[in-house]
Amino acid sequence: MSQKIRPMIKFKRGVKFFTLLFFTSSIFSVLIMRLVPITFTPLMLIRSVEQAIDGDFPKAKRSWTSYGNISKNMVLAVVSSEDNKFPEHYGFDFVAIERALKHNTKKKKIRGGSTISQQTGKNVFLVPARNWIRKGFETYFTILIEATWSKKRIMETYLNIVELGNGIYGVQAASEFYFEKDAKNLTKRQSALLAATLPSPLKRNPGNPNAAMRHKQELILRIMRKLREVNL
Repeated sequence: MSQKIRPMIKFKRGVKFFTLLFFTSSIFSVLIMRLVPITFTPLMLIRSVEQAIDGDFPKAKRSWTSYGNISKNMVLAVVSSEDNKFPEHYGFDFVAIERALKHNTKKKKIRGGSTISQQTGKNVFLVPARNWIRKGFETYFTILIEATWSKKRIMETYLNIVELGNGIYGVQAASEFYFEKDAKNLTKRQSALLAATLPSPLKRNPGNPNAAMRHKQELILRIMRKLREVNL
């Protein structure tokens, strides 16, 4: 065997090994995480580092709570705000994606077309980034969780890890911090106000909402009245 061929064979074997390792570990991780509470994500780590760099003590208020202990108003609010077709799609809303692409070619302000399933996949398994490689991994993990998790589990995970303020993750922690109550007792207006912080929770404060947030809250409430309920 020539000296030129041997390194190429080793390279191919290495690629096959790491490819197999990635698929095996990722599938195993997705299957495990459909059963256990997810109390820490890459985003939480990044935010903690950012807080430390700014001279603040890293903080992460979070409290995992089961789907049954979250107000149906909150479920309805995030579906109304973030993903109207969540109960029926298989991870992707292609109409929303097409609209976002058309908007982004004409406007400076970027609009996202991600579903709740996509947001859950990227927040649990990936670091925040805007590039096609990360988007490819996001698509992969979205397909995996849609194939192996129930819609209720995806929603439960999303509502427990979603960022809702500086160092505040999940609706239970947010409900306690902003309204001094459990997530199961959130009213429609409170749920809509929390949903109105998305997708910019570090710039919007449900504890002191401005006119823009109030306007978005009313829009979400209007959609909530049309949808009425979410069956998962």
